[in-house]
Amino acid sequence: MNGTSVDVAEVATTPSSSRRVRRMSIAALGVLALALGTLQSVVEPALPLLQRELGVSPAQGALISNVLLFAGAVFTPVAGRLGDRFGGKRVLLAVAVVVSAGGLLAGTASDLPVLLVGQVLQGVMVGALPLSFILVRKNLPAGESQAAIGVVLALFTGGGMVGTLVAGPIAENLAWNWIFLLPTIVIMAATAAVTRLMPHDPPLQPEPGRRSSIRQDLRRLATPQMRNAYLLTFFIMASSGMMIFLLPQLLAVSGSGYGFGAGTTTIGLLLLPGVIAGAVSDSVGGVAAARFGPRAVVVVGTVVTVISLLALAFVHSSSWQLVLAKVLTAFAAGAGTTALLAATATTVETRDTGMATSLLVVTRVVGVALGAMLAGIVLALGTDPSTDDPTHTSFVVGFVVSALVAAAALFFTRIPTNGNLS
Repeated sequence: MNGTSVDVAEVATTPSSSRRVRRMSIAALGVLALALGTLQSVVEPALPLLQRELGVSPAQGALISNVLLFAGAVFTPVAGRLGDRFGGKRVLLAVAVVVSAGGLLAGTASDLPVLLVGQVLQGVMVGALPLSFILVRKNLPAGESQAAIGVVLALFTGGGMVGTLVAGPIAENLAWNWIFLLPTIVIMAATAAVTRLMPHDPPLQPEPGRRSSIRQDLRRLATPQMRNAYLLTFFIMASSGMMIFLLPQLLAVSGSGYGFGAGTTTIGLLLLPGVIAGAVSDSVGGVAAARFGPRAVVVVGTVVTVISLLALAFVHSSSWQLVLAKVLTAFAAGAGTTALLAATATTVETRDTGMATSLLVVTRVVGVALGAMLAGIVLALGTDPSTDDPTHTSFVVGFVVSALVAAAALFFTRIPTNGNLS
């Protein structure tokens, strides 16, 4: 098979012991994905605690998660091209080394600047996903590789659930530094297993007569239809990013007549249903797009998001109201952006599928990061100087602004219901 190191027929005739080794290597890859997802998600429930421990404002606290997202956004579209050129295993191991260094640095940080540098290094972990997919496709037959890719992606998402759950108990019973150190130790062990078990893969050979550069790829994708897809994804995820930042802050604050004074463990448990809803929505979004069209999925999801956020702005006296709003908005955002991703993957030219979908992944990351930053600014501007806590009004404004950001997506929903982006 042109461009792959292991042909399907070759895999089929490989001795059973060799096939077991390959499956063990994919299992090690899955453990690595789980640990990476855990490390990525531990900051969200622990953010109020980190702000207190480091003595930083909400706006500065937003940087802790944002720099990781921005680093991932910069590196992700490059990771796939590097994997094709130099081999997926070689680049993945380099990524794991950088992420491990970032985790160790963040875990030993004593101030915000050092922690931010650690987060930047950890941010390249997002690039591990396309590299993992390269390795899965090269080492398993087509039928098995499709299932394995789903498992790796599910484990990365599952790691987000694990991180949300364990961040509180670890921070409260050990120290906040260990929320970074423990996942990093698992990443290092899983990397060693991948190094030992995963077969080496040569780079893919370019198609005969084809000369392609990132600039040429981007030029082909600069169509009005694709720009709509990117703008839709951006506004949906920017609104989601604001929610991701605002909810832990409101749960943690204990103001006069508002807030809940929740600890890190409680915050993680309250956020968990939303994390699960977001994970489930990834599979639902693709199915719904095929049945109803991406436009219908995006419009319904956006309307649900706007209504939920406006309701939350004026009714948030009980924690279940925050949990319900988180579940609804996380599910809507996940389904909408996945529908756009699925539509894009099936309508662009085959040679552009990787670049087009990676750019949508980057847009998701950037949207979340900028949304969280905007929410941090809103809370910072509304901080009560006598208590250094965000005021009740600042949370109301934050939820309303988040609703308006989501509503802006409705201006770019000119996507035919048959899934064609043209």
